[in-house]
Amino acid sequence: MTTNVRRWLVGDIGGTNARFGLVDELGVVREPRALPRRDYASVADAISDYLSAVGAPDKDGIALAAAGPVVDGAVRFTNRGWSSSETALRELGFREAVILNDFAALAEALRVLGPAECRRIGPPVEGDPGAACVVLGPGTGLGVGALARRNGRSVVVSGEGGHVGFAPCDEVEFAVARRLAAIHGRVSIERILSGPGLSDLHDILQELAGRPAPRLPAPEITEAATGRREPECVETVDRFCAILGSVCGDFALAFGARGGVWLTGGVAQALAPVLEAGPFRSRFEDKGRMAPYVSAIPTRLITDPLAALRGLAALVTAG
Repeated sequence: MTTNVRRWLVGDIGGTNARFGLVDELGVVREPRALPRRDYASVADAISDYLSAVGAPDKDGIALAAAGPVVDGAVRFTNRGWSSSETALRELGFREAVILNDFAALAEALRVLGPAECRRIGPPVEGDPGAACVVLGPGTGLGVGALARRNGRSVVVSGEGGHVGFAPCDEVEFAVARRLAAIHGRVSIERILSGPGLSDLHDILQELAGRPAPRLPAPEITEAATGRREPECVETVDRFCAILGSVCGDFALAFGARGGVWLTGGVAQALAPVLEAGPFRSRFEDKGRMAPYVSAIPTRLITDPLAALRGLAALVTAG
């Protein structure tokens, strides 16, 4: 795919930040920088600013991971309204251009991430190194990707798993689903498992308990739960992690992900202590007759903030 990897620009365009880096001759991401999306009117503006900042005028190739469905080399970002295409990137002067879903890039990264870039969540099971893996994470939205493996070969599977329907597991979650349906109509899992979803979940749980309170942004909820241990916020993040565990277990079953399930994203990072000590893993394994199957699947948290860029680097240096 590439003739000179030192001239490849890689970018991870999420709902909140646009991260960029340059790929050197060894496939290592250099000059990583994160740019707040709110500061830019378009993908092109962010790219131009990054290239100017690092003094990299060469435009041999660009590979972008985009938070949205990629169809025929074009993407309209699910959140925040940006759009781009491989054609538009070539019109910026790049000889080669590749756009893929951000969780496809993270699935590519599963080929190169080592133990040092991950944190174990749950029991020390190893899984099957030749089996499929899933990566998913709540952020501005919820992304899902997979790495399918068979007979020593692997392929990335990209989709829009964050938009599958929410499946409540108890009366509290049925009540949450009814409240969300009144707001949104159809309730996808992204309506809960995301930063905005965490705020909505907190509001609804307080309302159900008869103690409505001012709306809190997700970072304040996670800080209050993990730092000050405020009971209402602890309740919210425990419920959030329980639902996340159920969803992770569902995707493990759907993809046959005996190789493991990886979590990523800023929300999951902030909730790492709760993921380890709370109901995440028990709900992950709570799959009835399939409990023994999922109990043997490892769950891990990706701790490398450049994971998507590393996945892109691995893709463009693969030849």
